[in-house]
Amino acid sequence: MTSESPPGTGPQTGPGSEPQPVLSPLTTSSIFLVLTVDPGGEETVHDLLGDLAGLQRAIGFGAPDAELSCVTGIGANLWDRLFDYPRPAELHPFVELAGARHRAPATPGDLLFHLRATRIDRCFILASEIMNRLRGSVTLQDETQGFRHLDVRDLLGFVDGTENPVGAAARDAVLIGAEDAAHAGGSYVIVQKYLHDLAGWNMLPVETQEKIVGRTKASNIELESDDSHVALNTIVDADGTEHDILRDNMPFGSPGRGEFGTYFIGYARTPGVIEQMLRNMFLGAGPATHDRILDFSTAITGTLFYVPSADFLDDPPGLPATGAPAAVPTPAPPAPPPRPTDGSLGIGNLNRSTTP
Repeated sequence: MTSESPPGTGPQTGPGSEPQPVLSPLTTSSIFLVLTVDPGGEETVHDLLGDLAGLQRAIGFGAPDAELSCVTGIGANLWDRLFDYPRPAELHPFVELAGARHRAPATPGDLLFHLRATRIDRCFILASEIMNRLRGSVTLQDETQGFRHLDVRDLLGFVDGTENPVGAAARDAVLIGAEDAAHAGGSYVIVQKYLHDLAGWNMLPVETQEKIVGRTKASNIELESDDSHVALNTIVDADGTEHDILRDNMPFGSPGRGEFGTYFIGYARTPGVIEQMLRNMFLGAGPATHDRILDFSTAITGTLFYVPSADFLDDPPGLPATGAPAAVPTPAPPAPPPRPTDGSLGIGNLNRSTTP
């Protein structure tokens, strides 16, 4: 089964809707910056947005093999402060989830900069330029440097990311189309930072780890299960349509501090797909009260952003007229869709991620 869209609602990426490099190939290095904008800092941020593409080109020009890219996301609480333009249809704050045993917190974030390259120095230089431009106007909420590990495995030892959708399937899964024409070519992204209890995880027999994950560790073969991480992250509609997302998860850590983790970053055409995955993980579904991987992986951040098209950022709408912006309501979680019954593996495929 594949992700499908109703006729006439596929991604429209013609003039005025060229996407940011969300669909760029996965790289070996990344820096994630999550910032909040201080009162009065909106104009500085607005001015930077139109210059980002030029900064990326200038810094990447001397090392074209580094494949430097930057994706910028805008949070719900910033949009009305930054643009005199309609809000994206599904932009809202990240909804905190509190399960019986584990919690997915909602943490502050107005801006996301997802920098990636095959060389960390190019990410570092671009991140430095961005912060130099914004310093005094923003507050840093999180900075994480990620790296590729072994043969594309996370720090738990399982393959991560090799079955992201590609080509037309990736565009259909990730890019907004006619359903929100004013924002065609855009996307949504959710980020979460997970810290792993590697000592506890590594004490488990490999067979137990595999049952929790839903895949074999050495060969990455999927296992039949209805309560594994894989099963809980499978989102299939009642009509059999499977909903994919694009992940660019990265390991991070500090051996000296005993810190080991996975930075989850998932792009989707609608945030509802990722939100349903997280509800399954933290609140449970079917026979599972929760995703057992959470017994060893703790979420410490959670934020949702809208990723405008590249054309939008190159020439952003003007700042809104002076006045207090409207409050952004936190939506109630929608009812979960029916659980799949055919054993199909989609979003929860551990080739794509292990957290979540």
